Amino acid sequence: MAFEYLKSISEGMDKNAVLEELMLAYGEDVWNYAFFLTRRSELADDITQDVFIKVYERLYSFRGEASVKTWLLTITRNLVRDHWRSAWFRRVIPFGQPVREESTPSAETEVMSQLVSEEVWLVVLALPRKLREVLLLHAHHQLSYIEIARLLSLSEGTIKSRLHRARVKVSKLLDKEGRTL
Repeated sequence: MAFEYLKSISEGMDKNAVLEELMLAYGEDVWNYAFFLTRRSELADDITQDVFIKVYERLYSFRGEASVKTWLLTITRNLVRDHWRSAWFRRVIPFGQPVREESTPSAETEVMSQLVSEEVWLVVLALPRKLREVLLLHAHHQLSYIEIARLLSLSEGTIKSRLHRARVKVSKLLDKEGRTL
């Protein structure tokens, strides 16, 4: 879906209508990315809400230098990083402690499980964050190398390298456990 109207927003388009369309088109992608980075559905809910609040506040400043999806995922990533840096987060979750995952899967988790087999998903989640994030952005969100590089502020070569390492590591882990794709 093209959002050409974002460029002409100053011509009187209703800001609320634009936000509603963005939420319908990209809300699930934003939530899934937030969940993938945080591994906590309640935190993904909060971050998703914060993303669309920021989008509403900055709708007029969208310059069109990247796709709308890349813009939204960049905002999501930055909010997750801000959360990780917050003093509250450091006090609540001791350094080095893994974030505890939910005991009951949410509807979104079930949808993700349908998109890829549960075994592969678990292996991907076990990857280091740098590799996991690039793999998710490329495979699930279908962003190009250039878009991922811009989103993560890395070179295209670094993105290609990390994606290759992620794929090799997933293959090795699946082979090690006797699983096949």
